[in-house]
Amino acid sequence: MNGELFLQGALIGLAIAAPVGPIGVLCIRRTLVDGQLAGFVSGLGAATADLIFGSVAVLGLAALADLMVGVSFWSRLLGGIFLCYLGLRTLRERPAAQPANTSARGLLGAYSSTLLLTLTNPASIILFVGLFVGLGAASEAKGYGEGLLLVAGVFVGSAGWWITLSGAVGLLRGRVTPAALRWVNIAAGVIILGFGVVALISLAV
Repeated sequence: MNGELFLQGALIGLAIAAPVGPIGVLCIRRTLVDGQLAGFVSGLGAATADLIFGSVAVLGLAALADLMVGVSFWSRLLGGIFLCYLGLRTLRERPAAQPANTSARGLLGAYSSTLLLTLTNPASIILFVGLFVGLGAASEAKGYGEGLLLVAGVFVGSAGWWITLSGAVGLLRGRVTPAALRWVNIAAGVIILGFGVVALISLAV
């Protein structure tokens, strides 16, 4: 098992899940109203969508591996620049004011609703491609087996974030303020920006 590749995937999953958008606000609200389990299950739906998007991205890149050999420098350069842009945008972005709109009930409804809501944003595939290419993770994954290992790491990182968020919200409750969520976005932006900087520096060494 390629532990480094799995860890890369986990960090990518964490960076993608952490910014507090409408899905994040929805999970927070469900945690406050229905309990920690409902909040976590909601986040697990989003993590499953990340797993699907990540699989599409990494398997697509694996299929194009031979074509990308000659342009790997430029693809990683563009990927690094994209990550820096995304990190700076996340740093400046304020948490969503309203949760995603859904009327789901029960744990199954909580899971399926966030899964479907997240899947309605196919632009996430572009984000995954930028992360995989910028960090060179896709090129390090030799074949579909290691590609799926990378994606498994993405799922674990994303799910880990949601269980942490729902647990923290359940414990703190009244202390979960827009200002606190703003700091979450700042931290996520720093992580993504750091990925971009590392990707660019790796091209010079």
